[in-house]
Amino acid sequence: MTMSGQRVAILGGTSGIGLAVAKAVAREGGSPIVVSSTSDRIGAALASLPAHAEGIVLDLRDEAAIRDIFPRIGTFDHLIFTAGESLTIGLVTDLPVEDAKRFFDVRFWGAFAAVKYGAPLIRPGGSIVLTSGIAAAKPPQGGWTLGASVCAAMEGLTPALALELKPIRVNVVSPGFVRTPLWSDIPESEREAMYAAAGERLPVGRVGSPEDLAEAYLFLMREAFATGQTLVVDGGGLVS
Repeated sequence: MTMSGQRVAILGGTSGIGLAVAKAVAREGGSPIVVSSTSDRIGAALASLPAHAEGIVLDLRDEAAIRDIFPRIGTFDHLIFTAGESLTIGLVTDLPVEDAKRFFDVRFWGAFAAVKYGAPLIRPGGSIVLTSGIAAAKPPQGGWTLGASVCAAMEGLTPALALELKPIRVNVVSPGFVRTPLWSDIPESEREAMYAAAGERLPVGRVGSPEDLAEAYLFLMREAFATGQTLVVDGGGLVS
């Protein structure tokens, strides 16, 4: 299966893994629709994509806005969800419960609402690819209660959706350590040292790139016999 003629809605498609997926879809003849929270991000992403790419501003914490956006998109072939807020790291005894609840607003409930309102517009043969992370199985350190929990929630949601939405295929990609804007709050020198140290611990000898992960999303969009699956792409993180 190629991406030629395929319309792909990528929620979180203006940076990191999502933007890499958009570029990969466009490279293979598909039409990416990138969705993000600000017009500035949309504009910057569209500047790096072909002219036929589309961009839509959407607050993924707003259920009504999510509901209303899909009729604007119209029918499409694949729904990709890579959106998420900055990491919230902290010991459970120190985290206010309301802050913990808000962490799930985009990463879980945003994905839930996108699937709810987007699935009816997916064309026959289409799919949904969500995003989790290996923290569900292997938290890197203390303080990752929320990160591990939301990743595990996405991996539990996926097979249930695969049964409920059949024949639409529903899968989830579980990335390991990847160079993305998720880590942009860390000073550059410290960030590069962190990447180097993390890469040395992995069997592949480096951390991942957004382009590495984009290939996993392409595979799951193309693979017509895969549904309900978690595809781990972590450089060997779970076995090291």
